[in-house]
Amino acid sequence: MSMDSVMKDLKAINAKYQMFHTMSDDISAGDAKFLFSAKDNLTSKDMETCAGSRILEGYHPVFDATCISKLREAGGKLVGKTNMDEFGFGTFSTNSGFEVPRNPYDLNRACGGSSGGSACAASVIEDHMSLGVSTGGSICCPASFCGVYGIAPTYGRVSRYGLIDYGNSLDKIGVISQKATDLKKYMEMIAGKDEKDPTSMVQPDFKTAYRKMRSVAIPKEGIEGLSKEVEAVFKDAVEQLKSMGVDVDYVDMPSLKYAMPAYYVLATSEASTNLARYVGMRYGHQEGDHSLKFDDYFTEVRSKYFGDEAKRRILLGTYARMAGFGGRHYAKAREVRQVVINDYKRVLETHDAVLAPTMPFTAPRFDDISKMSALESYKADYLTVPANIAGTPHLSVPCGYDSNGMPVGMQFVADHWNEDVLFSVAEDWEKQFDLRRPEMSI
Repeated sequence: MSMDSVMKDLKAINAKYQMFHTMSDDISAGDAKFLFSAKDNLTSKDMETCAGSRILEGYHPVFDATCISKLREAGGKLVGKTNMDEFGFGTFSTNSGFEVPRNPYDLNRACGGSSGGSACAASVIEDHMSLGVSTGGSICCPASFCGVYGIAPTYGRVSRYGLIDYGNSLDKIGVISQKATDLKKYMEMIAGKDEKDPTSMVQPDFKTAYRKMRSVAIPKEGIEGLSKEVEAVFKDAVEQLKSMGVDVDYVDMPSLKYAMPAYYVLATSEASTNLARYVGMRYGHQEGDHSLKFDDYFTEVRSKYFGDEAKRRILLGTYARMAGFGGRHYAKAREVRQVVINDYKRVLETHDAVLAPTMPFTAPRFDDISKMSALESYKADYLTVPANIAGTPHLSVPCGYDSNGMPVGMQFVADHWNEDVLFSVAEDWEKQFDLRRPEMSI
């Protein structure tokens, strides 16, 4: 479909794919230089912002997130806020308090999470860019499942002001697009120092000059537990990289196996602290029996409007931070994070990037997801979590398709502040990769 046709029928398309939670009343391009969408945990003053949670239903921010503000200043127009797992808690966007986005390649399959709606929009709408947010893999996972490009920059590269946080030390705002060339274009717009977010103030200059990727390291721990089809597609992609002049080495990165448990301690601890502010008094739903004591009132509202996964992570995080347990769990997880960082630094001294499949399997069917335990769902992120707890920039590119025509992605991880080499390899890869667009119909 042409851009004009897609925008004309966007509401009908959304009814089918459920990528947007809310949309602008005016979705025409008008005088805008480009159109974009944003994950629903990025505040926007002209649209409801819910972070995928019923507890924030009806919340209309009075300010834009810095990244949205910068895109507007560059001539962009926000057309919609995309569906996501509640507060980012999930791998498949099935934990949404609202609509669950459908994979454009198969409506019976998930888009990935938690930026599932953003990846769906980037896949379905031609020449469209969507802002995503990654905590443990929430940009690269849905980019892989939906067959598009997604980059999560170095932690602190993009201001988090206006982001409804999941984990403050983990969250990164990035770009998802059907075109590799869009990654650098839009990242350059949203990157930079912002006094409203101190973590963004230490970043060096943003590098955009072309820098060829010459070598990658594939950790042996990163090619374990893959489905047979993902393994086969990945092997073919590695051979293609070699034909492009990229040297490939296999290395040991033993710390990667400890990244997952460390991540869930860190992430749930920070999430339980962040979610303490949602008590039905400041924003979103403000109802309940005002004659109750504070704790009883808060419990009533939170029990009603938080989803099961949000409640689970509040309990896990609160337990990990309890007196007597903080040193045993949270402090130990922080030590593991440093070990993971050191492991990446060691390998990246002699290689431009660390490479592995993005996800161990292709987008699963919704009926299969419903049979997964919480632990099985958590384990699905074992390839994307290490780069996220290390705060290193990482990129997912589509690298092939399985026997059902579902996309497979591979993930490059570069050293801190080295997004430039990721932009370059994405653009080089795009020139030789035969991207298959999903068949569109309404």
